Amino acid sequence: MFIDAMGLILADNNKISLGELSKPRALAAVPFGGRYRIIDYMLSDMVNSGIKSVGILTLNKYKSLMDHLGTGASWDLDRKTFGLHILPPYVNSEATGVEDAEELAGILDYVRSNRSAYAIIANSNMILNTTFNDFVEKHEQSGADVSVMYNRDGTKYGIPNYIFDVDRKGYVKDMLFNPQKTTSNRCSLGIIVLRRELLLDLIAEMIARGERSFGVHAITKKYDTLRIRAHEYKGLVLRINNVQTYFNSSMMLLDDKVRADLFWKGMPIYTKVKDEAPALYSDSSTVSNSILSDGCRIMGSVTNSMLFRGVTISKNSKIHNCVIMQDVHVSENCELENVILDKNSVIRPGIKLVGHRDFPVVIGKGAIV
Repeated sequence: MFIDAMGLILADNNKISLGELSKPRALAAVPFGGRYRIIDYMLSDMVNSGIKSVGILTLNKYKSLMDHLGTGASWDLDRKTFGLHILPPYVNSEATGVEDAEELAGILDYVRSNRSAYAIIANSNMILNTTFNDFVEKHEQSGADVSVMYNRDGTKYGIPNYIFDVDRKGYVKDMLFNPQKTTSNRCSLGIIVLRRELLLDLIAEMIARGERSFGVHAITKKYDTLRIRAHEYKGLVLRINNVQTYFNSSMMLLDDKVRADLFWKGMPIYTKVKDEAPALYSDSSTVSNSILSDGCRIMGSVTNSMLFRGVTISKNSKIHNCVIMQDVHVSENCELENVILDKNSVIRPGIKLVGHRDFPVVIGKGAIV
């Protein structure tokens, strides 16, 4: 598969906060799914589509993201030409997008240096496994200036959301941001495709007009002057809009059908490779309906939970409905339910933490409880 397109992924979004989880890192770098980061899914979608050049537009807190992506070797993007490009972060941002004309000029230079016919721009908070070949082909056939991808989630996953109203031919005639009431359930997936030359013109116009934001929906807002066609995506999508949707999406991965749709469709999800020993289960351990990554050591009870690499669950500890990230140590006689533990946290002996399914307890990176 190959499409004549370049990719641009927006690694952060100040309209989305995951609390303690996104405090030390960009949204795209938040761990998800046992051994992945959020950005792995969109980046893998682009690679699986045959895209050879992908730019990552950063806001701030980008160190963790850069450590994870490296040279792009895990995605076969460590190339002499094209490949993976992490664009310089635009610091001091107050809203989603680029906040300075110089930064817009930097993006302009990057896009100008590419020779692809099309550009696919995507937010990073959508978890899906797809390719964009059909999306680009239908865009080309339609004659539209821009095509934007949506599904029928409506407003049920909370804010932020962008709801489209379309005409009979499928062109966007209105877009609402976080509406209280709406007659449409077409909710943007934050993915657009347009000709690279048009993107160059739009960025140059933004610079000339002194506009200070660049992003998927900044372009989609131009439906009055551009022919923007809406393209429905009918596959599985997990939205990461807040802590609650992050937790619920993680729990959904415990469902066999959801895992099959996301990981076993014939298109792999790539991530940074780490060499760890297989998970170790002691005679005293009990595990059911859970995902455990390599390097884990289980001496207690784990049910309905997601454990990342290198997690230790000590004797007589009970873990239920939890997301536990890399290298967390849970000591003896602990009880955790509806809890998210960030990397390198330590739970001391005898601690009991119980959250609600809709309001999980979140423990920040490196915390000692």
